[in-house]
Amino acid sequence: MHYYRYSNAEVSCWYKYLLFSYNIVFWLGGVAFLAAGLWAWSEKGVLSDLTKVTGLHGLDPVVLVLIVGTVMFTLGFAGCVGALRENICLLQFFCGTIVFIFLLEMAVAVLAFLFQDWVRDRVKEFFENNIKSYRDDIDLQNLIDSLQKMNHCCGAQSPDDWDFNIYFNCSSESKSREKCGVPFSCCIPDPAQKVVNTQCGYDVRKKSKSQWDDQIFVKGCIPALEAWLPRNIYVVAGGFIAISLLQIFGIFLARTLISDIEAVKASNAF
Repeated sequence: MHYYRYSNAEVSCWYKYLLFSYNIVFWLGGVAFLAAGLWAWSEKGVLSDLTKVTGLHGLDPVVLVLIVGTVMFTLGFAGCVGALRENICLLQFFCGTIVFIFLLEMAVAVLAFLFQDWVRDRVKEFFENNIKSYRDDIDLQNLIDSLQKMNHCCGAQSPDDWDFNIYFNCSSESKSREKCGVPFSCCIPDPAQKVVNTQCGYDVRKKSKSQWDDQIFVKGCIPALEAWLPRNIYVVAGGFIAISLLQIFGIFLARTLISDIEAVKASNAF
């Protein structure tokens, strides 16, 4: 009489296609970010002249979009193919990268809390460098304008920080019409005006500082951000927790699927 042993080990279709669905969102998001970044670069002529990438001394927001898109595309592709093909190497790459990103986020959060003064100095230096390059890149310009308008702020610590920019510098020998002024995004909006006055900041800093309050925001963006965080701590914490839970969920799905695949391979070895 012959006895046959049947193994009950199998790969869960539930986890397999749930992980695939989880990653398809990542992949599509990465495609969207990459498409938007490449389109923005083509509009600025960077794709035809790659030296323009290093020509900007501040932050080019498009670079950040492309980096995020590349990471999302790579992780989404690895997760999708790894789940469908039951490829342990791709699943381990996906899982390990998500774990690394999660730990990196935790480390940054803890270090930012412990070394607040150092972080404040780096943020100030970063903002000042971008003020210098304000007119060099349209995307950077729009980013700074949006930041100043949303937070009702001007400059890093004060409107005088716009002296770092050659076009707004008061002591500069430049013939710029914006000399000793500030960008329009620093101006206090007039509800009666339906059209934005882009010249509202001209010559503002030639006046005494006591007159600034009626025309521009006098608080710097770093103090404005420091005041905003305590008021919105639950929103920030909620967003961080939501992102962390999504990452943990992805890690759980990947590890579970890897365990199922390894169990099936082990049972087939006998």
